[in-house]
Amino acid sequence: MGSVIAFTGLPGTGKSTLAEALATETGVPAFAGDWLLGALKPHGVLTGLSRPTFLAMYYDLLETLIKRQLMLGQSAIVDGLIDDLVAERWQKTAAEYDARLDVIMCLCTDEVEHRRRLQGRTRGIPGWHEVGWDHVERMRVEFPVLTHEHLTVDALDPVDGNLRLVRKYISRG
Repeated sequence: MGSVIAFTGLPGTGKSTLAEALATETGVPAFAGDWLLGALKPHGVLTGLSRPTFLAMYYDLLETLIKRQLMLGQSAIVDGLIDDLVAERWQKTAAEYDARLDVIMCLCTDEVEHRRRLQGRTRGIPGWHEVGWDHVERMRVEFPVLTHEHLTVDALDPVDGNLRLVRKYISRG
């Protein structure tokens, strides 16, 4: 039976780090929304889209990849900012394939450290841009606090410790 493991949180909170570490360890593919968008941007696909259309495309692309993995009886790891509506939608998709959705909320409880991490990183996603603190603030307003069942991990804690918490959470009964 497959499962969907969704890492969510504001930019710079460690979701990609954890998603990639878990994918490397398990062999489960990790799908990152920013990488999909980076591949589309040079082709003009994103130009002129309204915010609702842009977000619908973003989540539909990720859900298509999730669904394909589940159809094959395999799992998927997803790296992107989600809200309760997306979590509920993905939970229904997972249930269609007798799978479970596990959501991991990544945050950084120290704003100074969060800014430092964001400003000091270069993701190098082809076709996509680096994000600044203004983007984090915009996403904080646009995405309400997640109430869907989830595990919360703090980027101030060591990656290995957070990965241990994630493993324990996704292996629960």
